[in-house]
Amino acid sequence: MGELTDEPDHVGAFAAGAAKFAELDEAVWDPISTATLVRTRPKFDELVLDACSGDGASALPAAELVGPGGLVDAVDLAEELIGLARARAGDRLPQLRLHVADVTSWEPTGYDLVQCVLGVFFFADMDAGTRHLIERAKPGGRVGVTVWARGALGSFLEALTSALPGEHDDEHHSPAFEGIDTPGGLARWLTGLGLQRVRADEARRHVEVSPDLAWSLVEGTAIRNAIAGLDDEEVAGVRERFTARLEESPEARTLDLTTLIAVGYRPDAG
Repeated sequence: MGELTDEPDHVGAFAAGAAKFAELDEAVWDPISTATLVRTRPKFDELVLDACSGDGASALPAAELVGPGGLVDAVDLAEELIGLARARAGDRLPQLRLHVADVTSWEPTGYDLVQCVLGVFFFADMDAGTRHLIERAKPGGRVGVTVWARGALGSFLEALTSALPGEHDDEHHSPAFEGIDTPGGLARWLTGLGLQRVRADEARRHVEVSPDLAWSLVEGTAIRNAIAGLDDEEVAGVRERFTARLEESPEARTLDLTTLIAVGYRPDAG
């Protein structure tokens, strides 16, 4: 999932909130991953790299699609999330290989498909990290990137920010990154990094959530960094005020989960 705060230690946030992250599978991660796979189209016998794989929301169905003759390398820095993916897969997907590693230094190449769902935001250098992913694809191979659309989670984050103790800016930001938060912007960015025939489109989705599920989104993602450093009593106060704001505002409890999904091709050799 994309970075939602200024805190760079997203791995620690995901590790601490792994169980809450998994609670979001049905409402958040699985539908976003399904929309991605509809566009990246993993095929029977293909070799796939699933970057920033989290708890396997996109890697597991990709492994099912490539079948026993294919292979999916799922890579994530958070050991706890890889553990969740392993538990989800069980022993039914021998073609799925799970790795705790930094995908920006992943060496294997020659993949038919490289996909990254809501992960490029976490790269220390987003351009360099994404270019490295592109280079993992074979010549002519496909590369799919999913990012948050402009305004995603905006009202939700506004409600959370207003519930935090102390003074805060009146301006509230979605997790989208300016410049790649529109289909055209995302396609231009990936073209500039070396992809060809890039097509990007918007996958609109709005989901009304309960206060408990909303709090799982706070605790189970990088949003957790917003309450880092608060003691138990302060966190309880934030949750109480946040829940009250959700109950007061139907807009805030309707999550805007709109994403942008782009697919392009690495140039053929020669």
